[in-house]
Amino acid sequence: MNLRYTLPALALLATTALQAQRLPTNAHPQHYDLALTPDLKAATFAGTESIDLTLDTPSTTITLNAAEIKILTAQASGQTAAITYDEPKEQATFTFPTALPAGKVTLTLTYTGILNDKLRGFYLSKTKSRNYAVTQFEPTDARRAFPSFDEPAYKATYDIALTVDAADIVISNTNQIADTPAGAVNGAAKHTLKFATTPKMSSYLVAFLVGDFKCTDGKADGVPIRGCATPDKVEMTRFAVKSAEYILHYYDTYFGIKYPMPKLDMIALPDFEAGAMENFGAITYRETDLLVDSKTASINAQKRVASVVAHEMAHQWFGDMVTMQWWDNLWLNEGFATWMEDKPIAKWHPEWNIAQDTALGLDGTLNYDAGATTRTIRAKADTPAEINEEFDGIAYGKAGAVLGMVENYLGEETFRQGVHNYLAAHLYGNATAEDFWGAQTANSHLPVDKIMESFVTQPGVPLLTFSERSGSAYPVTQSRFFLATPKDAKTTQQQWTLPVCLKSSPKPICRVLTPQDSTLPIPADAKLPLFFANAGKGYYRTAYTPTQLAAITAAAETTLTPDERIGLLGDRWALVRSGQGNVGEILSLVLALKADPNSAVIASALQKAGAIMSRVGTPQDKDRIEAIFRKQFAPVYAALGKPAKADSPDRRQLRATLFELLGGGKDPAVLTQARQIADSIYTPGSAPDKSLDPAFQDAAIRIAATNGDAPLYEKILTASKTLISPEQQTQALFTLDNFQDPALVQRTLDYASSGAVRNQDSWIFFSSLLGNPGTRTQAWTYIQQNWEKVHAQFTTNSGVRVVGATGSFCTQKQRDEVATFFATHPVDASARTLTQSLNGIDACIQFRAAQQPSLQQWLAQQK
Repeated sequence: MNLRYTLPALALLATTALQAQRLPTNAHPQHYDLALTPDLKAATFAGTESIDLTLDTPSTTITLNAAEIKILTAQASGQTAAITYDEPKEQATFTFPTALPAGKVTLTLTYTGILNDKLRGFYLSKTKSRNYAVTQFEPTDARRAFPSFDEPAYKATYDIALTVDAADIVISNTNQIADTPAGAVNGAAKHTLKFATTPKMSSYLVAFLVGDFKCTDGKADGVPIRGCATPDKVEMTRFAVKSAEYILHYYDTYFGIKYPMPKLDMIALPDFEAGAMENFGAITYRETDLLVDSKTASINAQKRVASVVAHEMAHQWFGDMVTMQWWDNLWLNEGFATWMEDKPIAKWHPEWNIAQDTALGLDGTLNYDAGATTRTIRAKADTPAEINEEFDGIAYGKAGAVLGMVENYLGEETFRQGVHNYLAAHLYGNATAEDFWGAQTANSHLPVDKIMESFVTQPGVPLLTFSERSGSAYPVTQSRFFLATPKDAKTTQQQWTLPVCLKSSPKPICRVLTPQDSTLPIPADAKLPLFFANAGKGYYRTAYTPTQLAAITAAAETTLTPDERIGLLGDRWALVRSGQGNVGEILSLVLALKADPNSAVIASALQKAGAIMSRVGTPQDKDRIEAIFRKQFAPVYAALGKPAKADSPDRRQLRATLFELLGGGKDPAVLTQARQIADSIYTPGSAPDKSLDPAFQDAAIRIAATNGDAPLYEKILTASKTLISPEQQTQALFTLDNFQDPALVQRTLDYASSGAVRNQDSWIFFSSLLGNPGTRTQAWTYIQQNWEKVHAQFTTNSGVRVVGATGSFCTQKQRDEVATFFATHPVDASARTLTQSLNGIDACIQFRAAQQPSLQQWLAQQK
C-alpha cells in the first residue's frame, strides 16, 4: 500500500494480553468460494460463502474474523452452528452440536453487510452521477466484506462471483471466466460475473470493484494490462499503462520470476484513503496517483504516477506472492516496495534524476527516525489499531533506506541474486525478516544478517563522529543521534553494525563498522579525493572535525555528486538542530550553494532555510531573510533565461523553484506575473499560455494564492468543483489552503468541515493549515471550537494525521493546549503520535531559544 497522502504515524506498543485478538490456530483455510450481491442504492450487500478448511484436531467450534456483518446461517458436516460474536475482537464463533472431525471440513455461511462510507472494507465510492462499490481490505478489513481468517499467514485460494446490475462490470483479482443472466430485482436486470481461481494469497489482497468502469489496454511479456477509471476519465489512464508495461518487463527480468497473475488491472477510484493498494492482479489507486495527461502534466505529476505504479507492482512479488508472516514484519512488504520503486523509473527516465529524489527521501526519514518516540522496524502489533499505525515512515522510509544501504554495500547484482533466492524459496508462502537476511547472507558470504538485525531490532539513527586521520585509519565513535536530547540520556549508548562507504575512485570503499570498532581502516592503495564518509546510501549521520568539514564543503560542488550534496546538507542541518552548530552556518551554506544546477539540491537547501524562518525567526526576521535571499538568488534565476524546448526537466524545475522563492520574497514583478498566470488559468473564457511549463505554472499558482484575494479564491474554488482532470482538480482544491487572508482561511476551514469535501481529502486541509505558521493559530482555534464537525470528517487514519500535524507548533502555550485538548478529545490509535507531537513542540521551543542569538548575529553580518 502506498501512503503518499498520509503523515507518518508511529505504532503503539502492544502488550502480551492483546494476543487474544489473534485467531485460534486449530483451523486453516484452503479455499474460499464467495458469491456477493451488492445493492448500491441501499448501500448493503448479501453474501454466501463456502470455506474449505482443515482442522488439526476434532473441535466443536470454528472462529473467524467478522466486523459489521450479520451472519444468518452457518453449517458444516450436516450440522447447523450457533453463532456468537465478540465485537471488540472482531470475531464470530460457530459452535456445533457435536465435534467436527479432524481433517477437511467445508464451512458454509450466509450473511449480510453494509457498504460503508469509511473507505474500508466493502464501501461506497461516489461521483456526481452514481455510486460504485469497491474494496480496501489492508490490513484488517476483509472481515467487513466476508467472514474470514483475516490474518496474513492464512493463505488460501479464492473463487469469486458477484451479481450486479446488467450495465455494470466487476473487476477482481483474476480474469473473468463467465457472465450469465441473473434475472431481475425490482425491475432491474442483473448478471453474475465469475472469476478464475486465484493463487494462494492472504485475505487482505482480495478485491472486487463494481461499476461502469472503462479501461484502456496494454501488454508486456504476454500479460494483458488495463488502466481503468470512471468513463469520463478513462483516457487519462494511458500514461499509467505505459509505465506498467515498462515496469512489468523490468521486474520480470530483475526478479528472474515472471509476473504471477494472468492479467494486471489498475483501477482509479473516486474515493480512496491511501495512495494505492496492491491487491493481487487488481491494484486500486487514488485518482491523482493513476490518472494524468502526459501531454500537459508536470514532470512531478508523471513521476508520482510512475513511482506509485512501480511501488504497487513491486508488491505483486513482495507482499502478494511472498507475504510477511505477521504485521510486525510489515517492512518486508512496504520497505521492499519503497526501495524497489525507484529502480525501474530511474532506468526508464534517467533525465528525471531519481537518485536525487531518493536522497531527499532519505534525509527526511533520518529526521523522522531521530525523535525519542520512534520505533524499531520490527515492532509488535496485535490489535487492528496498532496494526494500522505500523504504516508509517519507519515501515516505508527507514526499511527501504536500510535495504538501499545494504544493496550499495553488496553491489547490485549480488543483492539482486539474494532477492531472487529469497522469493524463490517462499513462492506463494509467508516469510520472516530472518528468511530475507539469511538468503542475502548465504548468497553474499558477507555479514548481512548482523547488519540487518542491527537496524531491524534497534530504533533510531546512528551518528558517526570522526577524528583526524591517525596512521592508516580514522578514529570514529558511534552513538544514537537525536534531533533533540531526550530526558533518558542512556538511550544514546546504542551502537550498530553497519557498512561505511568512503568517497574513492573509481568506486566507494566500504567497510563494516561494528560496535567493537573504534577506527575505520583505510587501504594503503585507496584513492580518496577527500575524506567523505557517506559515499552511497548509508543510514547514518556523520560529524566531522572542522578541518574535515572545511575540505568537504570546499570540494562539494566539484567532487560530490548531487545526492551526496543533499546528504551533506541534511547532516549539517540535523547537527545544528541537535545543538552541534548554529543556524548561521546553514544559511551561509545555502547561499554558498546558490549556483548549484540541480533543482533537488536547491530545494533541499531552501527547505532548511524555510525551517529556520518558521522555527527560529520572528516575522521581521523572516522578512529580512527573504530580502537577502531575493537579492542573492535573483541573478541566478535571471541567468537561467527564458524557457526553451531544449531545457532539461531539471532545469525547468529549477526555474520554477527559484521563481517561487522570489515570489515568497515579494518580488513585485514575480507577484504580478504569478497573478496573471493564475487568472489566465482560472478565469472562464481566458486563454492560458499552453507553452508554459507545468512546473512553472504550479509555482505561479501557489504564489498567487498565497497573496490572493477573494475573487481569485472564488475562481479556484469553482475550478476545484468543475475540472475533470484529477491532477488539475486536486491542485485547485489544495491551492485553497495557500490563501493567508483570515477571512479566506475561515472559508477553507468551514469548507473542509462541511462534508462537501471528500473525507479522503478533508484532513489534508486541517493538517496543512496547522503546519503553516501564517494560518496555524487560526486553524488550531477553529479545530478546538468546531471539534464535532472536524472529527466527523475523519476516516480510519486521518484523525491521527491531524494530531501529528500539531507537532509543527513551537510555543509553550500551544503545547499545553494540544496536551489538554487531546486528553479530553481522544483520537483513536493516536497516543504515540500525540507523544511524538508534544516532543516535537518541546524540541522546537528549545531550538528557538538556543538559536535566536545566532540568527541575529548572522543577520547583522549581512550587507
